Parts: sequence; C-alpha cells; structure tokens
Amino acid sequence: MKKPRHSSGRVIVIGAGIGGLATALPLVHRGFDVTVLERQSVPGGKMRQVNGVDAGPTVLTMLNVFESMFEDAGETLADHVTLIPQDTLARHWWPDSDPLDLFQDRGKSAEAIGDFAGPKAKAEFLAFAERAARLFDGFSDPMMQHAEPSLVGLTTHVMKYPALIRDMGVGQTLKRLLATSFTDPRLRQLFGRYATYVGGSPDRSPALLALIWEAEARGVWCVKGGMSALAKAIASLIEAKGGIIRTNATVKKINTAFGGVSGVTLTSGETVYADQIVFNGDPRALALGLLGEATKPVASITAKRARSHSANVWSFAATPSDMPLVHHNVFFSDSTKNEFAEIERGFIPSDPTLYLCAEDRGQGTPHPETERFEIIMNTPPLTQRAAQPEDYEICHTRTFPTLRRFGLSFSPEPGPDALTTAKSFDTLFPGSAGSLYGQTPHGMTAGLERPTARTQIQGLYLAGGGTHPGAGVPMAALSGRHAAAAIVTDRTSISKSRKTVTRGGTSMGSAVTENVPYRSLDS
Repeated sequence: MKKPRHSSGRVIVIGAGIGGLATALPLVHRGFDVTVLERQSVPGGKMRQVNGVDAGPTVLTMLNVFESMFEDAGETLADHVTLIPQDTLARHWWPDSDPLDLFQDRGKSAEAIGDFAGPKAKAEFLAFAERAARLFDGFSDPMMQHAEPSLVGLTTHVMKYPALIRDMGVGQTLKRLLATSFTDPRLRQLFGRYATYVGGSPDRSPALLALIWEAEARGVWCVKGGMSALAKAIASLIEAKGGIIRTNATVKKINTAFGGVSGVTLTSGETVYADQIVFNGDPRALALGLLGEATKPVASITAKRARSHSANVWSFAATPSDMPLVHHNVFFSDSTKNEFAEIERGFIPSDPTLYLCAEDRGQGTPHPETERFEIIMNTPPLTQRAAQPEDYEICHTRTFPTLRRFGLSFSPEPGPDALTTAKSFDTLFPGSAGSLYGQTPHGMTAGLERPTARTQIQGLYLAGGGTHPGAGVPMAALSGRHAAAAIVTDRTSISKSRKTVTRGGTSMGSAVTENVPYRSLDS
C-alpha cells in the first residue's frame, strides 16, 4: 500500500489508558493528526469496569495534574466530570482494635491518631507528615515533573537542599524509616502500606516513598460514575477536537524504516501509517518482542528488572452486613506477621491485608441496598508465581472469611467471574507478567531506572504506568504529558532543520513546548 501524502505528521497512540489519553489530548488540541488504537472495547486501560463495577483505580489524587491537562486543552476539568471530595481519606481496621480514620485535614488526623494510640503517637504522626510534605515538595520538580531525571541532576538538587538528605533516609528502607518514626506497630503497618501504591514492599522500598502519604493527604476525590468516567470524558474530548479513537483495534507490530517508525500493522492485517508512535502499554512488551523484533532494544531494562506486585481483584455487587464502611477501607492483617515476605517468596499471602472500596459510599447520596465493591489483595507477579487452577479457591478463602472475622459479610458472595488475577492482568496488558505497576520500586535508584518518553528509535515514544515517572493515575498522566512535550519539541527541531513549519503550530504552553518541568503541583 502506498503511503498517503496526508499522513505526514500523523501520530498513532497505541493504548487508551490514561497515559495514552494524556498524550493524545494536547496534541489533537493543537492540530496534530492523532489516532488512538485501543485493543479493548472501551478506553481507560486499568481504569476499567467489570459488570458495571470499577475494577482498577478508585479515586483521583494530585488533582492539579488533571486540571492542568484540561486547561492546556482549553477546557475545564469540572465541565467534563463531577468530582466529590472525600473528607475521610480512609478507614483502617485491625483485628483487635477500633478503626482509625485519617482525614485530608492534618489536624483531624493527628487528633484521631492521638485518640487511637495516645499523645506520643500524635506527635510522631505530625513529625512524619511534615517530613512527607517536605519530600513531596522537594522531589516534585526534579523527579515527578522532569521528563528525563538523572542521578547527577537529583544529586545536585539535593545538595542545594541538604535537609532533604536527612528526610529521604538515604540507604534506609521505608520499613526502617517507619520503625524509627512510630512506636505503635499498627501505625508502622498503616504507613508502610503506601509502598503498595507503586507495587512494592515496605521491607525493600526506599524510605523516599514516604512522600506517597503526602500525595493522598493533599486530597482525594471520587469521580461520579467511577474512574472510567474520567477516561470516557477525555476520550470524548479528543474526538470532539478531531482525534480518532478506534476500539477493538489490536496492534500486532510496530513498523520501522530508515531507523524510525513508519506505522503499525493490526491483527486484522491493516497497516496504519504514522510519523510518530506513542506506546501506552507495559514497555516490557516491546523488550520481549511482542510488537516486532525492531522494538526489542527499546526499554530493555524492563526485561531484566524484577516486576512489581500484582493483585487479586474482586469486583462485584452485593448487600453487605451492617458495618460503618466509608469509600476507602483497609483491613489489616496481624501486625506481628509479614505478608510481604510471603509475596517476595512467590506466595499468595496467608493472612493478607485487604483494601475494600465501597464504591457507592462517599458520593454525597444515600447508598443503595445492593452496593458495588472492589476488594484488592496484593500478590506476586507471574515472574515469581505461575497461575494455578486452585487460585480462585485460595483467593476466596483468604478474602471473605478474613472479612467475616471483622464482622463484614456479603450476600451473595461473588463467583469466579468477579475475580481478576495476575494471569488475567497479563492477558489484559501483554508483557506485564500480571504486574500492575511495571518495574519493582525496590532499591535506592529504582525511580531512575524506568524508561522515559523518548526511545532510541526515531519517532517512537513511551507513556503509561511502566514509564517514568511511574505507577498510579497521576504519574501515568504525567508520563503522557512528557510524551506529548517530546513529540512537539522533536517535531519543532525537525521542522526548523528543514526550514518548514510544523502543521498545527507548536505552541503548547510551558507544559508541553519545552523540555522543562511542568507547573508545580500542590496536590
């Protein structure tokens, strides 16, 4: 097939997860010819639903990332989705104590911790929270918002602010930092859980990940209609601005010519030409050659580094027993045991901590009798543990009897069709080995070892939770903005060398035209 003349400057985005959508929106707003190819029937990636129940991320944090995304497209976030702020961030339960609520208001959280564990614990929390805030602010620009951070750059930054050296606990794990921060083992367990937000264990993740608490403490919002409603809103805006989103379109191969990309071939046999391609999938798929031999050198580190945790995820509707649930609930295992040691050894934990999202609560309206629930249990990826025929039974017996011990039961209990396992995730997201967060966050320099937006193949870019700055909806969205910025910068450079003008112009504001950090975040 002859390459059509109008395809010059055409961008293909493979995958309509939040990273791909965050790439496509600013580009199509500025006149780029953008086509998003999504292998599933709806956009959203991990922001997905099973039988009308959210089965992925459940809330928004770091709201300014999304407000900026819409502003850069000439829109307002609140005009496209309804956000419901959550005063109560989460309710935490232990087998032998009353629950503990944490709040967006730091003072309220401190008072609650004081009532729960005493005045010393209150003081310890306030000191920890201040430390997490300093870390978040200290590493936002040079790490999260920087397109290509480096060890030299980070070292230079830290030397300018030497207090960060103490705060980040150089050489310490998060578990070690928490052991010196909190006397009460339950609070160590609670704040250690934040390592799981990026698929890690507090035993092996760097102490720097304490900053994740601050990302949540600065605000949590529910999206009316679920997180998939956000993906649908962005996709609709892309189409309204002239972009094309094709669902049920699976890319078989990324085609190259003369050292750069030339387009893609779909499993249907169709060839779609492009000058730039953004891969919004697990970059390990490229390194494994799942999209052709030509892209195997891309992100080769992902085939060598250990994978982050996977999860068993229940998504179902049922009537719960009478229990005072909020939107976010965490049911902790025995604090004297270490479920992460079992996960690291390749076992489904025998006494797991369970995250439960009561999706119809925290919505500002009375919840129905039959409610929607998502329950998440951390498990090893397929690189550590192969799927077994008995996994459903194991997961069921380690989820629902555990919750019954806390006094929570469901009628009816869900069946196998409500469970997504590591094997399921690997099928949904090829090359991931079921890992939900890409590479492991373990190790002091793990954050610098993720692939960045640009690759060694001209015209091929990366976006998504497996790409810098990492896992989580806000981070994946930032990765998409990094990819869009790189495309505009590279197209501008090429156009200047050819003494031509980039179609659609290149003005994308400070967030996209220059390879500099985006506007600072306060959430």
